Amino acid sequence: MLATPGSPPAGPGWAVEFKWDGIRAIVAAGTGRVQVWSRNATDVTASYPELVDGPTAAALAERGPLLVDGEIVALDERGRPEFTRLAQRMHVRAPTGDLVARVPVLLYVFDVLDLHGRSLLGETYDDRRAELEALHLDGVPHVAVPPSYTDVAPAQLLEVASAHRLEGVVSKRRRSRYEPGRRSSAWVKTALLTTQEVLIGGWTPGQGRRLGTIGALLLGAYDGQGRLRYLGHVGTGFTDAALNLLADRLAPLAQPESAFDDDIPAAEARAARWVSPSLVGEVVYRTLTPDHRLRHASWRGLRPDRDPDEVVLEPAP
Repeated sequence: MLATPGSPPAGPGWAVEFKWDGIRAIVAAGTGRVQVWSRNATDVTASYPELVDGPTAAALAERGPLLVDGEIVALDERGRPEFTRLAQRMHVRAPTGDLVARVPVLLYVFDVLDLHGRSLLGETYDDRRAELEALHLDGVPHVAVPPSYTDVAPAQLLEVASAHRLEGVVSKRRRSRYEPGRRSSAWVKTALLTTQEVLIGGWTPGQGRRLGTIGALLLGAYDGQGRLRYLGHVGTGFTDAALNLLADRLAPLAQPESAFDDDIPAAEARAARWVSPSLVGEVVYRTLTPDHRLRHASWRGLRPDRDPDEVVLEPAP
């Protein structure tokens, strides 16, 4: 179940949670085994051994069989989820012990979908939340259950999120059922960071310090008619490791012509190396121009948990 972007709703009947800067995960536990899937149903179990092995797996299995929905996060030095930190783990199928120690992850669980063989999809949010809290998952290593507020207005909690530099809030109707795979108006996400999922349609070579590698990525997203619209380029926000990863991933996707359905500025097209638009990434940006160009964009990372056909133009904030 996915949230619809929007302003904080007003009126009674809403529960509000903080929006976490991580990746969505569905986790199943039972009969001594834990499995993890990304939002696009990719099995990422091997990528997060701290969630599926040892005491965490044993504790989850004791409470199962169960199926939960949540967010995998990596925390910064102040204890806040940081996507760029998590990005160091997202593309590693078999992380070394050193990487796991340097960038540990947590599973923030916010919903339970099935418990002891009983589907909870038809239960209300309040009833599912009660079942979730009764599991006492906060006692499981590498797992936490973030708070849900029913006595705080969504707009008020958004101010708290801003003060603590969190990503935003998600408001959920307390009488809503869980609708798998559907983007529902019963959940409303209000982001403080303005982000856009993007497809990489090309890149331009770097200069100076970046000579021999990527200088900027040429980005796009699909509009309502299924056309790949050019959104502009991004040349900041990259670490050296990110540039190396992108170079490796883009090399086999090279193609002779642009996949964009609109014209690319000549200065960028002249030096462009075109690629098949099958890699999904994410940028944060300041504004979106009327002709759908990202201004002051910065790279946040690849999104292997997203499918290319999911990448559509978000409404301008």
